[in-house]
Amino acid sequence: MRARVAHILTPHSHDSADRTDTALESSSRGMRVLGVSFVVLVVTAFAQAVVVAFSGSVALLGDTLHNFADALTAIPLAIAFWLGRRVATRRFTYGYGKAEDLAGLVIVGIIAASAVFAGYEAVGRLVTPKDVHALGWVAAAGLIGFAGNEWVARYRIRVGREIGSAALVADGLHARTDGFTSLAVLLGAGGAALGFPIADPIIGLLITVAICLVLRDAAREIYHRLMDAVDPALLDQVEAVLAATPGVRRVGSVRMRWVGHVLRAEVEIAVDHRLSLIEAHAVAVEAEHRLIHQVSRLRAATVHADPDGPRGADHHASLTGHREPSPA
Repeated sequence: MRARVAHILTPHSHDSADRTDTALESSSRGMRVLGVSFVVLVVTAFAQAVVVAFSGSVALLGDTLHNFADALTAIPLAIAFWLGRRVATRRFTYGYGKAEDLAGLVIVGIIAASAVFAGYEAVGRLVTPKDVHALGWVAAAGLIGFAGNEWVARYRIRVGREIGSAALVADGLHARTDGFTSLAVLLGAGGAALGFPIADPIIGLLITVAICLVLRDAAREIYHRLMDAVDPALLDQVEAVLAATPGVRRVGSVRMRWVGHVLRAEVEIAVDHRLSLIEAHAVAVEAEHRLIHQVSRLRAATVHADPDGPRGADHHASLTGHREPSPA
């Protein structure tokens, strides 16, 4: 009761403008993450480039170019966040949030290219070993590359999960693969210093395997979003919220989908058939109200109220052959 009274007395809004502002705030956080991580990766690559200039390390050169290229992966995701700010139109009635999933596909492709590149370099160095000078500086540059990429990875993954952006999480995983590549340069330099030049390509092959594992996770994440998959626990939460809403007798079909980094839901509830249209609508409004407050990242819910009764009545008889089965 105290929570309910506090909620009523606290200024808040649930109109479309308010929900849009919340979504824009999430997009702004995503843009800020991309800007900061872009600067960190570019600085990291420049620091490595200085070492490349006097060490002649081909492996470090490849890692440096790789980091420059990876910094540029922020561009498609930034474009997606920018598109997500645009309002819905009569053609794109759900807005442009799905652009994030398309950006995620690009990122998955870049991760795959990283795996191919790392594997190719490792095999090439097994076939044709190369000497590296200034091993201490090369190792330091590899450590810098790993630290920069890991920091960016943690930052992107954390904020991506907080705002619900699968593409930003995938980009964070991509940065983590780049850290592995930089770490391979460090470990390879250590092996060469100990008199085992073949250690560098062997470690490179192991890192390629690690990148492939990260690729699998990122691809699965984006695939789920493209197929409108949601965590079943979210459905359980929505059903529990609806069932606890005064006036709701039964909970029917519940469907949810991600549009960018926000959730939308379509739900059915059963109310007393003796309620007036205004009273039934009030129950539906209260149900949506509770869902928006209690389900994280849910921005809108379409609540359909069905009459419960009289006994034996089928209010959807004419639609029986046209309706899709509800999720199991």
